Amino acid sequence: MNKDLLPSPFTTIHDTFAEVAAGAFNQDFMSTLSRVGWSIVIAVAAGVPVGIILGAKAAVYRSVEFLIDFFRSTPATAMFPLFLLLFGLGDAAKIAVAAFAAWLVIVFNVAYGVLNARRTRILAAQSMGASHLRIFGDVIFFETLPQTFVGLRNAVSIALVVIIVAEMFIGATDGLGHRIIDAQISYELPDMYGSILVTGALGYGLNLLLLVLEGRLIHWSGR
Repeated sequence: MNKDLLPSPFTTIHDTFAEVAAGAFNQDFMSTLSRVGWSIVIAVAAGVPVGIILGAKAAVYRSVEFLIDFFRSTPATAMFPLFLLLFGLGDAAKIAVAAFAAWLVIVFNVAYGVLNARRTRILAAQSMGASHLRIFGDVIFFETLPQTFVGLRNAVSIALVVIIVAEMFIGATDGLGHRIIDAQISYELPDMYGSILVTGALGYGLNLLLLVLEGRLIHWSGR
């Protein structure tokens, strides 16, 4: 094994912890986290209402299902040229393409959750004379939350991947993706591997945070 290409994992972990403790990753970490955060906020704000509207009427959802599945199956990285033309080389393009990829996942999962809300609870509410607005607020909304969180966790993972790749290849001056590719070009392989580890820790941490939030908000799921 060539130690120049693959340093000892213990050395890499030790050096990475030392750099993290010294604050060497702070700016890049926060830049990536900020871009991911903005992309998810945009995706949720635009995706949840659209998912609810599509899921409320099965016929409407079926009519656009092909488009959703088509774009959801298209690699988001293939959309980089389009978003570069629309938004330029700045952060707007990186956030926009990540938000678009996350938006598709959220729309699909929210619509699926609305479509598959338990009919027995909806019928029970209707039998008690509840209005459509009351049924949505008290039954459908809560029935949809578990599937919404599934979509949100997937959306965060996809947004992180897109942001990292965008930071590598779309004119970034900071961020973990930029740090990874910069270390690879300058042959600072321990720093490259360390940046990859920090990126993985960020993704794991975001997923864990959402799992904890999901457990607190929808502890009644499945009952």
